[in-house]
Amino acid sequence: MAAGAALQDQGFAVEILERARAVGTSWRNHYDCLHLHTARGRSGLPGLAMDASVGRYPSRDAVISYLERYAAHHQLNPRFGVMVTGVKRDGDGWIVTTDNAPTRGDVVVVATGLNATPHVATWPGEFDGPILHSSAYRNPRPFAGQRVLVVGFGNSGGDVALDLAKAGVDVTLSQRGPVNILPKELFGMPITSFGLLSKLLGYKTADLLTAPIRRLVIGRPEDYGLQSTGKGPGARVIEDGRIPLIDVGTLGAIKAGQIAVKPGIARLDAKEVAFADNSRAPFDAIIAATGYNVDLRGLLGQSPALDANGRPKVSGGGTVERGLYFCSFRVSPDGQLFATGKEALAIAAHAKGAFSLA
Repeated sequence: MAAGAALQDQGFAVEILERARAVGTSWRNHYDCLHLHTARGRSGLPGLAMDASVGRYPSRDAVISYLERYAAHHQLNPRFGVMVTGVKRDGDGWIVTTDNAPTRGDVVVVATGLNATPHVATWPGEFDGPILHSSAYRNPRPFAGQRVLVVGFGNSGGDVALDLAKAGVDVTLSQRGPVNILPKELFGMPITSFGLLSKLLGYKTADLLTAPIRRLVIGRPEDYGLQSTGKGPGARVIEDGRIPLIDVGTLGAIKAGQIAVKPGIARLDAKEVAFADNSRAPFDAIIAATGYNVDLRGLLGQSPALDANGRPKVSGGGTVERGLYFCSFRVSPDGQLFATGKEALAIAAHAKGAFSLA
């Protein structure tokens, strides 16, 4: 929608194809307790700010309501229930095939995002209980009285584990690799606001300067039974494409003994899980907060705009194929909604120049 609004402002006639039946479906499918980790002022899309009534960190429902207002405000009118099956060059433009009738355009923006395809890791052995991806988690009610293992200590894993712990569920976090952790705020300011420091000084210098403050406020990952990456949070984002955990209370729950911490899974064994430290524990369910895959080759084939793994080489700008753009496929330390808006504006400006619109 951000790309659609920005392109409309540049004089393009815009058609938005959406396989779901409503605006913001991915947000509707997120867990109930979700709140943005970025502040309201840095979470709006181009052309419409979020209302102050939603608070500093908008809830899932507030974001859904905002996206509905955004579509209405810009008169976007997406075509719902349309499954796009392919995008290919057609002369000077593009043909987009769907499960209905094809459509043609001079410009195509692929905006399916980083979280379209859940990734569930596999482990040796078998488990007798359910294994579900964190994208299928809604609230703690189905897990009352159970022993739950949450795998992965990114922001979704931390949120889900804390949500379960608050409901009195016996919850353990398993984290295979090293992590970065950040406080939600520093000196009363949202942590994402400190991204300006990286822009001014470079991410390595900013990481170095803020390291003593981070240690003072939340300590080190080792203090919580976790491994440190050996990199600062800025380096982790820029060099590895990984967002640090922004703590919303999970670390306090670990210190209070409400959430246990284990290393990576070595093997599943019926009702038990064996861990890399040779310990074992029984569980009734596993929630895999193990991220998402991006592979657009099924949509675009072997496009030169994609790398060998099917990820866009460029997000938020012109590609090697005229008229083909990708929006919000780059991990950002500024918050994904903020980055999405910036990329949408950049795409629209580039497209206007490429097609010489008056």
